[in-house]
Amino acid sequence: MRVTIVMEDNEIIAAVQAGDTEKFGLLYDAYFKKIYAYLFYRTRDRATAEDLVSATFYKAIGAIGKFDTHKGTFSAWLYRIARNTLYDHSRARKPVVPLEYAEAIPVKADYEKDVANRELLRKVNVSLADLSDEQREIVSMRAWDELSYAEIADILHKSEASCKMAFHRASSKLKTLLV
Repeated sequence: MRVTIVMEDNEIIAAVQAGDTEKFGLLYDAYFKKIYAYLFYRTRDRATAEDLVSATFYKAIGAIGKFDTHKGTFSAWLYRIARNTLYDHSRARKPVVPLEYAEAIPVKADYEKDVANRELLRKVNVSLADLSDEQREIVSMRAWDELSYAEIADILHKSEASCKMAFHRASSKLKTLLV
């Protein structure tokens, strides 16, 4: 199935590069949810994720003429643009905590369960912070974005084997830290 998608992407890209820019909408429709999920998971803000998705696709259509189907997949190229857009956004932005993050105390609450869940979440966040930036990125792409090792390797300009090894080492480290 992946080969079929890549072939279809390449045909659409060829049409867009030949001047049929309306066909870019097909690529947008095919990748919007994936790119949105990738950016939302990292920003945890719907409006920001939507803005970054728009910026990603805007950059993609502006640079589609430079895309070479022989150098990689459109999917990896698009994720790379999304990743760089996110980094640019993060560098330019000062941290602000949205008001909706303030917690309301529920009327009927299972306080023991809430405390246990919060403690587990705290441990996961601390453990993730102990990973390198690259390990965190590979774990999130593999676990949350459900990308294949080949796609991750293409996005990060690394070998598939090094991505597998980094994921294995990171997950082993997380297991020891969470015990």
